[in-house]
Amino acid sequence: MSGVVPTAPEQPTDEVENQVKSPDPRPDAPPDYNSHLVPGPPGPAIPPSAGHAGSLPMGLYSPPQPHNFPLYQPAGGTHPIQYQPGKYPMPNQPVPVTWMPAPGHMPNCPPGLEYLTQLDIIHVFQHFEPLEMMTSFETNNRYDIKNNLDQMVYVVTEDTDDYTRNAYRTLRPFVLRVTDYMGREIMTMQRPFRCSCCCFCCPSTRQELEVQSPPGVTIGFVAEHWNLCRAVYSIQNEKKENVMRVRGPCSTYGCGSDSVFEVKSLDGTTDTGSIIRKWNGLLSAMSDADHFEIQFPLDLDVKMKAMIFGACFLIDFMYFERSPTRRSSR
Repeated sequence: MSGVVPTAPEQPTDEVENQVKSPDPRPDAPPDYNSHLVPGPPGPAIPPSAGHAGSLPMGLYSPPQPHNFPLYQPAGGTHPIQYQPGKYPMPNQPVPVTWMPAPGHMPNCPPGLEYLTQLDIIHVFQHFEPLEMMTSFETNNRYDIKNNLDQMVYVVTEDTDDYTRNAYRTLRPFVLRVTDYMGREIMTMQRPFRCSCCCFCCPSTRQELEVQSPPGVTIGFVAEHWNLCRAVYSIQNEKKENVMRVRGPCSTYGCGSDSVFEVKSLDGTTDTGSIIRKWNGLLSAMSDADHFEIQFPLDLDVKMKAMIFGACFLIDFMYFERSPTRRSSR
């Protein structure tokens, strides 16, 4: 009997299979179980969300993807228009800017000026340029045009070469380009060079601004008139016929107070609007980052609104544009 090797008793085949399929001893493995859930009828198909490449199963939220949203897209409702979706921008993304909803096309209105038909007050904010204060290098002016709801209406950018800006400073000829939310140039303002070394009463020394909308089509001029005490301008149509007058204060540099330029009829009896340079405290005293408030009647002709809008920039360059202090060469 010593040569016989004891063997384990034979087990049924079912018990052997149960031992092979024993639960996984790892703690993170789920236990084996049979689901008693009875599947119901299939539900309706859900189409993918607009603006997304695909869809996710129900119950999962997919955050909006920035590249799927068009930039500067007009909206007919009351929802604000933003550069980028989302309430809190990432550090490397531009700050959301709200644009005024684009109005529809209007007859007898130059394209792009439809915004002005819905406004009676607009604000002009000049960008603060610290480079000018630190280096005395004159840079192109930039302005944001907004309504009373702080919605962007236009962007105005100066287009002047470096030599002209720094050689002629505040007397420089310039071209201002007005663009809308799509980047379309809807208005152009041009100021020719006028020598200031002659007598002030000479017509060749008086400043002038031409306004075009659309670019290439002149809608009017803003012409300076000589006056001993105050700033006086005339707003003219495309034929250079006087339509309105702008009358400034005796002291155009309102230190500590607003400077009001009244827009009146030719006979001076009717107030048509005003151009107000707002006093911003220390910022107004030390830099040329100005804030203007332009007021006109809501039912005023849109071309005349554009002319009052253009007169604001000629006033800014003549009285409130400060040249950076030139550093001594010693």
